[in-house]
Amino acid sequence: MTIIFQKNILKYILPLFYKIMSFKENIHLKKVDSSDHEFLFQLLKNRDPNSNISHKMMPSFNEHVKFVTSEPYSIWYVIIYNEKKSGSIYLSKQNEIGIFLINDMKGKSIGKIALELLMKKHPRDRYLANINPNNKQSLKFFEKNNFKLIQYTYEIIKKNQNE
Repeated sequence: MTIIFQKNILKYILPLFYKIMSFKENIHLKKVDSSDHEFLFQLLKNRDPNSNISHKMMPSFNEHVKFVTSEPYSIWYVIIYNEKKSGSIYLSKQNEIGIFLINDMKGKSIGKIALELLMKKHPRDRYLANINPNNKQSLKFFEKNNFKLIQYTYEIIKKNQNE
C-alpha cells in the first residue's frame, strides 16, 4: 500500500518539480546597457508616483538616460523571462535592493527568483530595501522574502525656506 501511494505521489510531484525547475531556467538577469533605456523609461512611467520613494516627478527621457548612464547603482539588471524584458532589479552602493516588474509579470514568482539570483551573484552580509509605506505590494513582497522591518523614516518637505 505504501509503495503504491508513494508512486502515485511521485507521479504528481515530479512533473511539478520539473515545471518549477524549467521556470527558473527561463529567468535570468542581464546587465543594463544602452539598449534598455526605452524599456526602463516605460517601466518608470508605469510606476505609481504615490508609492515611489525615489522621485515624485517623471523625468524627461533625456534626463532618464542621463541618470541610467551615470551608473547610480553598484549593479543594475533587466530581468528577462522567456527572452522578454520583464522588469529591473538593482543593488545600490548601500546594499539596497530595488525591484520593479511590468504589471503582467507580477505574482508569478519572477521577482522572487530575480531577488535570489541577485543575492547569489552579489553576496553580502546584509541587504536593505527602502519602501514607501504606501507601496503595500512591495512591503508584502519583501516580508515574504524574509526581510524584516528595522526602521520608519519620516520626511518634511518645505516649499519655502521662510516657513
